[in-house]
Amino acid sequence: MIKKQLAAECIGTMMLVATVVGSGIMAQALASGNDALALLGNTIATGAILYVLITVLGPISGAHFNPAVSIAFFIRSQIGAKKCLLFILVQIAGGIAGSMLAHLMFELPVIQFSEQARSGLAQYFSELVATAGLIVVILGGIASRPHAVPMLVGLYISAAYWFTASTSFANPAVTIARSLSDTFSGISPADMPFFILAQLAAIYPAVMLCRWLFSDNDAMGAE
Repeated sequence: MIKKQLAAECIGTMMLVATVVGSGIMAQALASGNDALALLGNTIATGAILYVLITVLGPISGAHFNPAVSIAFFIRSQIGAKKCLLFILVQIAGGIAGSMLAHLMFELPVIQFSEQARSGLAQYFSELVATAGLIVVILGGIASRPHAVPMLVGLYISAAYWFTASTSFANPAVTIARSLSDTFSGISPADMPFFILAQLAAIYPAVMLCRWLFSDNDAMGAE
């Protein structure tokens, strides 16, 4: 079972990143310099693929596709340390493969480093907010309407693309992968660690908030 779970996490993260990067390339090519239109195209594709991937792969692995989500479930004692670590490793590997896959599809150099600067306290704070919000949406959805989680996550990320200054990466594995793509969706490797630190800083407070907020709901599981 663990092999299938790891495969699902790797494939899911790969397809998520391939969609983020690939739709960014396509959107920028078709938008004729209109960044708002390019971002809209990028947003729609990302929200849609999240719904599909979580629906299809969720029954196998839980459809984390995100080290922050795996760590949140570890804090909640819903997965063990070994599984959490393995999930994170395959998520990172899958994300990197996703960037390469997108590059191949658009005839770009497979290996590249982004020159897209995304720096500043506002952007880092946005990542903290975006990641905390994502965890609350996931855990809150599990508590109230488990079958709606794919839609909730897709809609949340679609909205967060627009209400955060950082366009809501909210995922360390995706952040690493996007640093390896010098395209519309990329992030400079120099800015990447600050995004990841902000994302990691959001996890524990978000989990503790959910533990308190949804404590009366049996669907949350044992606390």
